[in-house]
Amino acid sequence: MASNVEAPESWYLALLGFAEHFRTSSPPKIRLCVHCLQAVFQFKPPQRVEARTHLQLGSVLYHHTKNSELARSHLEKAWLISQQIPQFEDVKFEAASLLSELYCQQQLHTLEKDLVSACDLLGVGAEYARVVGSEYTRALFLLSKGMLLLMERKLGEVHPLLTLCGTIVENWQGNPIQKESLRVFFLVLQVTHYLDAGQVKSVKPCLKQLQQCIQTISTLHDDEILPSNPADLFHWLPKEHMCVLVYLVTVMHSMQAGYLEKAQKYTDKALMQLEKLKMLDSSPILSTFQVILLEHIIMCRLVTGHKATALQEISQVCQLCQQSPRLFTNHAAQLHTLLGLYCISVNCMDNAEAQFTAALRVSDLTTHQELWAFIVTNLASVYIREGNRHQELYSLLERINPDHNFPVSSHCLRAAAFYIRGLLSFFQGRYNEAKRFLRETLKMSNAEDLNRLTACSLVLLGHIFYVLGNHRESNNMVVPAMQLASKIPDMSVQLWSSALLKDLNKALGNTIDAHEAAQMHQNFSQQLLQDHIAACSLPEHNLISWTDGPPPGQFQAQNGPTTSLASLL
Repeated sequence: MASNVEAPESWYLALLGFAEHFRTSSPPKIRLCVHCLQAVFQFKPPQRVEARTHLQLGSVLYHHTKNSELARSHLEKAWLISQQIPQFEDVKFEAASLLSELYCQQQLHTLEKDLVSACDLLGVGAEYARVVGSEYTRALFLLSKGMLLLMERKLGEVHPLLTLCGTIVENWQGNPIQKESLRVFFLVLQVTHYLDAGQVKSVKPCLKQLQQCIQTISTLHDDEILPSNPADLFHWLPKEHMCVLVYLVTVMHSMQAGYLEKAQKYTDKALMQLEKLKMLDSSPILSTFQVILLEHIIMCRLVTGHKATALQEISQVCQLCQQSPRLFTNHAAQLHTLLGLYCISVNCMDNAEAQFTAALRVSDLTTHQELWAFIVTNLASVYIREGNRHQELYSLLERINPDHNFPVSSHCLRAAAFYIRGLLSFFQGRYNEAKRFLRETLKMSNAEDLNRLTACSLVLLGHIFYVLGNHRESNNMVVPAMQLASKIPDMSVQLWSSALLKDLNKALGNTIDAHEAAQMHQNFSQQLLQDHIAACSLPEHNLISWTDGPPPGQFQAQNGPTTSLASLL
């Protein structure tokens, strides 16, 4: 064989010719083709040859084999070496193009719920960004990995990762919009982490920082100087999308805290922004934002006594899901859950049970554990109201025991589980036990400003004390319950509280106060009755019978309401 000095390209041309011959054979002999290309490295070729060979190997492996890991390794080496060679754009750009295709395909792990593989890939991306000196892109990869770890509930890995991300974000000096967008991503993860844990009070400082950050971004211009490192050219979200996202997490916080008027205000702002964006942008993420916003505002309407509006918005979610099978797959459980909550509000308990059961059937327990616990808690409340489903009820309560191995880390859901135990004990006449559970709920809800749970616990405690004949103590519970319910506003708790205040003041001889409470109770009853009739008369009311398959597209008109207000209290 001739030496490298005498014929520096003969061996390369020979190996390349053999490789191409094997590749184009019928059928292709890919293993032999790969062997020929790998043999090139034995000659310690110059950088240009080395980079091009890595590109050729990566391309062959990508197009003709399932060995995506090895294909990615060769393509990354081709791209990295080509960065060091002047006027070598053809290899650099082809390697980058193939890598982008490969990354897009491998990110489908996330869509297929293969979160472990997706996390591994994001870790590789972060390390690669570090190698090429892009701390900005490294932070994007790490934050994306943090998001998936949150979905997997791997909190032990999330904390150190978010700490590292926070350090990178604060230390990185570059394009102002990119820096602020990293801060938004980082703070959104922190806020959602707190909200997933039901820590509504603890999250306030992070949420305030996030709102200030989006205000800063809105003042920056997009025509800033482009980054010098090509690897920094990634962009997470357009600032208009980030604005909607910040509105969304603010709505989520307001809902958990019980600030429902604030939640409605931010939802209206976000939906208006979305309508404008959707005129110019068909990005699927906008429809996802819209569905999540509607899901939250629907729960809001049900609490504030606007069931008819909530039902029409549930129908709107159905229409959005009909347009996107993937959107329906990801939100079917939430849709059935919302219908279950609506059924409770109009006293269709059999339908509520069917909807919650359907939600449990289609939910993904691996990534929606909080949703699962929320559904089970509400289904338990249905069984308690029905009063004749003891076996099913106790089976559920064993799975959400707040005193022992509660299945999720959510402070809010655990407090709600104590409330459900208290409600059951109340219906069973075990009042001392009920008081213990409800005081635990109060302690937890006060610690994190969970106003709705506080109001519900206070009025139920007031009811217990009234039944026991302790009218003074009952009054001490019901009055703040009514004040809090008015602030939220929660129509059902207001109705319940006003009924108790009427009876309490009558028992205490406060005739004027009793008359005032009776008038309030009458007003709340009339408002709820009118809304009840309006909702049950809508053709969309037939959605309560849908429990399987895609949501129906057409609804037949109702002749009138099929349920009554008899069991609202």
